[in-house]
Formats: sequence, C-alpha cells, structure tokens
Amino acid sequence: MCGIVGYVGNKPAVPILLEGLKRLEYRGYDSAGIALAEIGRLIVQKKIGKVSQLEKELNSFNVVAAGIGHTRWATHGAPSDINAHPHTDCKNEIALIHNGIIENYNAIRTKLEKDGHVFKSATDTEALVHLIEEMKKYSGDLETAVRLALRQVEGTYGIAVISSKEPDKIIAARKGSPLIIGIGENENFLASDAAAIVDYTRKVVYLEDGEIAVICKNSVDTKTIDNKTTEKQVEQVTIDLAQIEKGGFSHFMLKEIMEQPETLRNAMRGRVLLEEGNAKLSGLDGVKSVLENAQRIILAACGTSWHAGLVGEYMLEQYGKVSVETEYASEFRYRDPIVKPGDVVFLISQSGETADTLAALHEAKQKGAAVLGICNVVGSTIARESDGGVYIHAGPEIGVASTKAFTSQLVVLSLVTLLIARQRGMSEKEGRNICAKLLELPQKVQAILHRATEIEKIAEELKDSSNFLYLGRGYNFPVALEGALKLKEISYIHAEGYPAAEMKHGPIALIDENMPVVVIAPKDRTYEKIISNIQEVKARHGKVIAIVNEVDPRIAALADYLIQVPETADFLSPVLTIIPLQLLAYYIAVKRGCNIDQPRNLAKSVTVE
Repeated sequence: MCGIVGYVGNKPAVPILLEGLKRLEYRGYDSAGIALAEIGRLIVQKKIGKVSQLEKELNSFNVVAAGIGHTRWATHGAPSDINAHPHTDCKNEIALIHNGIIENYNAIRTKLEKDGHVFKSATDTEALVHLIEEMKKYSGDLETAVRLALRQVEGTYGIAVISSKEPDKIIAARKGSPLIIGIGENENFLASDAAAIVDYTRKVVYLEDGEIAVICKNSVDTKTIDNKTTEKQVEQVTIDLAQIEKGGFSHFMLKEIMEQPETLRNAMRGRVLLEEGNAKLSGLDGVKSVLENAQRIILAACGTSWHAGLVGEYMLEQYGKVSVETEYASEFRYRDPIVKPGDVVFLISQSGETADTLAALHEAKQKGAAVLGICNVVGSTIARESDGGVYIHAGPEIGVASTKAFTSQLVVLSLVTLLIARQRGMSEKEGRNICAKLLELPQKVQAILHRATEIEKIAEELKDSSNFLYLGRGYNFPVALEGALKLKEISYIHAEGYPAAEMKHGPIALIDENMPVVVIAPKDRTYEKIISNIQEVKARHGKVIAIVNEVDPRIAALADYLIQVPETADFLSPVLTIIPLQLLAYYIAVKRGCNIDQPRNLAKSVTVE
C-alpha cells in the first residue's frame, strides 16, 4: 500500500529518492520521509502531507550516502510527522521503512519498553526497528540483527533498513509486500514498484517472500531468513516512461480513460484468431486440458477486479457451460471454502500484489486447485506464483480509481471464455463472430470518448447531488456496481449499484426529485424490463440518466439525460457501457474540486489486509 525507494551509490541520494517517491505517491500520500546514512551520522527528515511538503525541507541536502524513502498510507497511527516513516531506534543509529502490518507489534513493544526502549510513535513499524536494535546487541552486525528480528515477527512486511554504523548498505526483506532491486553500475536501487527506478535502470531482481537482501553499490546478496544463499535472475523491466507521465492531461485518470482504445488493442494483440474463431493465450498453454475438464471455476478478486470477475462469471456460464462462482478474495480464506483438486481458481488483480487476493491464491493452491492469474503488472507476485495466467497489458495505471485495467480485464475474460467455449463445443462460426465483435471494441470505445463533452455537461448539472442510484440487468448489473464505485471513490458522493429488478425490494424508497438514477439500458434481452424500471423511477420524480444504444422514443420521453453507446454482443456491452460512467464520475469529481488521482483514504494497491 505504501511506497518504498532506496539508493546506494556514488550520487547524491536525495534527488533520486524524491523522484522515486513522486512516482510512488499513488501508493500512499498522507506523509513521506527519507533517511540517509553516513559514517556515525543518520539524517532523517519526514513530513505529514504530500511528497512536495517533504521536498521543501530537503533543498539543502546534497549528501552522497545510502538512503531510503517512504510515502505512507496510514494503518496504525494517524497521519502525522511522528508517525511518518522512517522510524529510528533509541540511539538514532538505525532507520527503517516498512510496508505491511506487524500483527504482534503490541507484544513486542510491551517487552521492549520493559527493557528500556523509548517509543515515539503510535505505529506498528517502530516496534520492529527497536527489535532490530535489541537483536544487534547479540549479533553485532545489521544483517544478522534484521534476520533475528524478523524471525520473531508475525504479519506482512517489505522493509528497508540502514545504519550509521554500516553506511554503505541497505538491508531489505519481504514477506507478503513487494520489493524489487534495481541493478546499476556502481549503484543499486530498491523499490516497491518498478516505476520508482526505471529512470535509472531497467535491470531488476524480484525479492521473494522469506528472502533478505544486502544491497551495496557494487553487489547484491540475497539469502533466506534462515541464512541460506539464494540465486536470483536479473530481469528486464519494459515500462515506457511516457506511460507514467500525464502526457498533457489534467489528471492520470482522464489520461487512462482516454487510453482505452489502445489498451484494449494491446489486450487482444496476437490473441484473437479471427480465421479460426478462437483465442490464443500462451500463458494458459500448460493448463489447457485442466480448463477443458474443469467442472468448476472460481474467480477471486477485490474491488473493481471483483466487478470484472462478476461479468466473467456470466460469460463463462453462458458460453463455457461451466459452473462459475465469483468470490471476494478478502472473504475467501476466512470461511473455509470448498475447493477441490480439479477446480480452477482465477485470481484477478491489476497490481498482482493485492494481499487478500494473494491469500486466496495460497488457500486455493493448498487445497489442490489449479491457480491462474489475470493481472497487469509483469513480474508481480500473483504472476510468479500462479500455475499460468494472462497479462492484461494495460500499461501502468497511476490513477487510484481503476479505469483502463477494468476494461482490459473484461476483454481478457472474454478471451478466456472464448478459449474454453471452443474447447467445449462452440462452433467455429460462432467463434469467428465473437472475434469480430471483440476487434470492433476499440473503435466503438473511441466513438464514446468523442462525446465526452456531452457527459461533462450532464456532470455540471448533477455535481451537487448527495446520492446516486445505478441500475443494470444481466451483464450490466456489474457495470452498475462499478459505476457507483467510481463515483464514490473520487467524488465522495454516496452511490449504490443494484440489479434493476431489485429496486422494488427496498431502494425505491429512496427515490425522489433529488435522486439521480443512472439506468444502463442497452438493446438486449432485458430491454423491455429496463423500460419498466425507468417508468417506476419517473413515477416517483427521480432524475433518469439512461445509457442507451439508440434513441428509443419511449426512453427519450422518460429520461432526463440520454447517453448513447454503440451496439455490440450482449456479453461485451460492459466494455462500452462503463466508459460514460467513468467519464461522469471524473467530471463530477473535477467540478466538486476533488483530488482525482489521489482520493482521500485510498491508495492504489492494497498490499495489507
């Protein structure tokens, strides 16, 4: 959830750390800090607020030294200067930054306070740096002290530690929270996300759970927590720097909405076999027979990815003729789910690092299921730990509210559906028809984006609303959920999504002249029912915003606002109907003066439970 960056080499550390923190600020932005280690001296500066607030305090620092930096999303302890990372030991010799949660921190803290340690913050992290200080009494060196301390810790962590006694190195370790090491010439880097270091190197090493690394300017040594040497492979990161810049747009979210025609093409490139009426997904080649024979598929995800999974469930059951369940990954392992050998579990996650989804992966694997990933970040933990999977190729998504990842997930789920359906008897002709419909999507999304100014005008009229209701049927019920989530995330307006038929079972009580109701009404088999739902809303004076394929006189007479989207196959319609809802949320939030890319209380990747 938080962001980590580290540097050791022959250059001044502060500019590198600051640039890395700016790249990582979407992962946490309530406070930030850095620490630098010189011989006999530890320099620590931290500040509540954005990285820009920290930068004002650092203008005079031009120190060549090992350094670590952190941008925080608070778990234990409210945002403040004191609770910001890095945290230091009693002697101000050791500094530590941490992503994750130390679950037994209270017991550790209580014991250490009895032993004379003085704590300053309300965080779980500070317990770990004092524990390392205590272990150093017995070990003598920082690496061993970190290892001994971590063997007493329960919970998750990605940490970086420096010391004024050993100022030429950074000690890093991970368990459940991602860390990568960047390899340079006479310098090395550490980060929780490749975006922080791609300005300096494309060569990286992924640290695995249970590993510890000693990073010096000319060497990187990795071991297990039990002190066994591990061999690591250097890999290439392929992020395009232009993808992590705004490129002239006001916000990353708007840029990412507008990128969707291209990201959909990227998700399909080389995978849609039009002549064969099939999909080629190389990451699933090793499990084709497993997919063909699966009696049950589980889709596990959180947030926006769960909404994509719900659409995927409908697709797979209709065309793949297989029993499918969509599970909240955050609930999956806590209810002792029935998972058997022969089941297939897809884990859907933009980052590939979502803590709850990773926990679901481990639970499913332990019970003998085939585990497959659908994620965006190459080299992420889900990608590495799965039996196979598919990258969505959406490129870096910096805006906290997911947009392009959602539509790319839908396309990948469509391709998985096509692959399984062809295995199970779908005709080549029907497969070709689906391929043709898929290939039309980017152009149709572009057509919707060209009408953004129409949606902006609607946003202007509705920006002061206190509540919204989103209604959809069939494949567009998950779109109603996702549209409501987008509005909640970035505008702070209360919004709920419902199956349209469920409106009569409670939510209709909320409808009055002040309640905007977004109705997703494509020309599908539920169309006549949706018209009835709109009539029920208008009978109670609600304001109707209708997403339609064509201007039907019946809907035109009822709706206050009409937004047209092109027609497509029913199961692909969510790729199109979500676009105006993303734009509506964006423009409403802009007009309310909200922080679009960094909404309050949220961060991009949820790497803690």
